[in-house]
Amino acid sequence: MATQLATDAGTTPVLDAAPLTHRSGRWIDGWNPEDGGQWASVGRAIARRNLGLSIFAEFLGFAVWALWSIVVPQLPAAGFVLTVDQMFWLIALPSLVGATLRIPYTFAVPIFGGRNWTIVSALLLLVPTIALAVAVQNPQLGFPALLAVAALAGVGGGNFASSMANISFFYPEKEKGRALGLNAAGGNLGTAAVQFAVPLVIVGAAGLELERAGLMFVPLVLVAALLAWRYMDNLSNAKADPRSYGVAARSRNTWIISFIYIGTFGSFIGFSGAFPTLLKNQFPEVTMSIAFAGALVGSIARPLGGMLADKLGGARVTIVAFGVMATGVVCAIFALRAHAFGPFLASFLVLFVATGAGNGSVYRMIPAVFRFGATDDEDKARRVKAAAGCLGIAGAVGAFGGFLIPRGFAVSTSATGNIQAALWVIVGLYLVMSVTTWAVYQRRSGSFGATVI
Repeated sequence: MATQLATDAGTTPVLDAAPLTHRSGRWIDGWNPEDGGQWASVGRAIARRNLGLSIFAEFLGFAVWALWSIVVPQLPAAGFVLTVDQMFWLIALPSLVGATLRIPYTFAVPIFGGRNWTIVSALLLLVPTIALAVAVQNPQLGFPALLAVAALAGVGGGNFASSMANISFFYPEKEKGRALGLNAAGGNLGTAAVQFAVPLVIVGAAGLELERAGLMFVPLVLVAALLAWRYMDNLSNAKADPRSYGVAARSRNTWIISFIYIGTFGSFIGFSGAFPTLLKNQFPEVTMSIAFAGALVGSIARPLGGMLADKLGGARVTIVAFGVMATGVVCAIFALRAHAFGPFLASFLVLFVATGAGNGSVYRMIPAVFRFGATDDEDKARRVKAAAGCLGIAGAVGAFGGFLIPRGFAVSTSATGNIQAALWVIVGLYLVMSVTTWAVYQRRSGSFGATVI
C-alpha cells in the first residue's frame, strides 16, 4: 500500500491508500473499496453519492414498471372496452418483459459504465411513458397495439438488475448487503409511489385525464438522467464475469433458490400489479387510492426481513414468511366470500409484509448457501462468483412471478368466474416452497446440517 501519493492533476490525493485517478467522462481508475485507507478517506463518500442517485433512478424504473397496474383499472372509464382476460394481460406483460431484460441489463454496467448506463436506462423510460400518454387518449386503439405499449414498460423492470450490479462494485463486502438492501427497497417503493400518485394526478378540470399518468414521469426522468450525468461515476475496474453465471447455473442451489424467490419477490410484483384491479373488480364501492398500501408495506418490510435473517438465519425467516403468506391468502379468500373489504385489505397487507420480509431473507440466504463448504481461498473465490451469478439468475427468475400471478387470476376468472381457485393454488405453492426451504436448507439431517443458512 502506498504511503504517499503524488498529487498530479486528475488524481485524488489519498494518504496511505491506493490512488484514485479521475478521467474525463467521470471515469475512476484504481477503485478498491476493500482498501481501508481509500474507503475511509474518499471511497465511502463516492459510494454513498452513487447509491443515492442509483436509488432515485431505480425508484423511477420500478414506478414505470408498475404504471400499468394502476392505469388498467381506469381504462374502462377512459372509453376502452376490455375483457377481464385482456386487462390481466396488460398488467402481466410488463413483468414478463422486465424479468427477461434483467440478465442483459446486468452486463450493461461493465460494458458501458454504471453512470453511463444509468443515464441511458433512465432516458429509455421516456419511451413507455410517452407511448402510454398517447395510447390512452385513443379508445379506438386495438388491443394488440395497447398490449405492445404496455410491454414497453418492461424496461423499468430491467433497471433493477443494472442498478444492483452497479452498486455492488462500489461497496466492500462487509457493507455490500446493507447498500444493496437500501437500493432494492428504494426501488420497490416506486411501485407504491406510482399507485398512490396516479389516482391523484389523473383527475383534472376536464375529468379523467389518463395521459397524465405517463406525462408526469417526463420531468422526473430528465432530472434523474441529468443528476446521473453530473454526479455519478463509472468504475473502470467494474468487470462482468459471465463465468459466474455459468458456475451458478450448474449449481442446483441456484434453481432451488430461484424457485423460492418466485414465491417471495414474484408474489410482491404479481400481487402489487394485480391489487388495484382486484379492488376495482371485487369492491367497486371502495376507492382505489388505498391500493398503494400493499406495495408500500412490502417495500418497507424488505430490509427488515434482511435484518431478521442476519440474526435468525435466512432459511428460518423465509419459512415463516411463507407460512404468513399462506395464512394471508386463505384469510383473503374467506373475506372475498363474505364480501368484507376490511378483512380483505388486512389479509393482503399481512401478505405484502411477508413477501417483503421473504425477499430480504432469500437474498440473505444466497451468500450463506454458496459460502458453505469452502475448502481454501481459491474455492472461496469461486463460490463468491457463483453467489453473484445466483443473485442475477434468481432476480430474473423471481420476477416472472409478476407475470404468472395476474395470468393465473385471468385463467381462474375465465374458468370459474372468480379468482379463488387461483388463490388456493398459490396457497399450495407457498406450502411446497416452505417445505422445500426447510428440507434443503434448514433440516438438521440435510446437506447443510446445523449450519445456519
